[in-house]
Amino acid sequence: MATLGLIGSGHIGSTLARLAVDAGLDVVLSNSRGPQTLSDLVDELGPRARAATPAQAAAGDWVVVTIPVGAIGTVPREPLVGKTVIDTGNYFAPRDGTIPELEAQELTDSELLQRHLAEAHVVKAFNNINYKHLAALPRPVDAADRTTLPIAGNDPGAKKHAAELLSLLGYDCLDMGPLAESWRSQVGTPAFCAPYAVTKNDQYRNQPAAPASAAEVSAALASARR
Repeated sequence: MATLGLIGSGHIGSTLARLAVDAGLDVVLSNSRGPQTLSDLVDELGPRARAATPAQAAAGDWVVVTIPVGAIGTVPREPLVGKTVIDTGNYFAPRDGTIPELEAQELTDSELLQRHLAEAHVVKAFNNINYKHLAALPRPVDAADRTTLPIAGNDPGAKKHAAELLSLLGYDCLDMGPLAESWRSQVGTPAFCAPYAVTKNDQYRNQPAAPASAAEVSAALASARR
């Protein structure tokens, strides 16, 4: 059975864990505070889930890093060599501390993770949707209202691998290019969260989920400005 490993188990991580269990995947959860702090979530998820260390979660067939950008340096390198690593992060200086290269737009935050994990293949995904909407919008492959999420990455094979996970979890994906283009789906852009809410505006947190087509997401990405 395929396994999803999660390095970080906050709102997005725990939502992905639930979707993965619903899709028939095994799940290995981890966080910075130790496996014992995840017992309630593991109990909720059932026998397909277990808690472990980040290094153990890194053994999954897919690995998702879903932690604050300021904690990138804590992600284990060696267990992730050669693996597809899906990054859900969004830089937020008040939480992460000021990172000069990101402030100067010399790198995207996913490029920062890729630099840390030089021998892995980072793919940006799941960063531009509110966790409540992420939980509400999965649909079968042939559903007319299946939602599209953008991905970015430097390795075509890794992007294909990430797209397979998205599909299993109930989503189509749209390739927005290399990691250098991943800013197009980040905080403050038209593609950030608003496409997946009924009102399609910055009040998305208080709105019910609504599907977003590939055409809608593509238009939002194309209209992004730095």
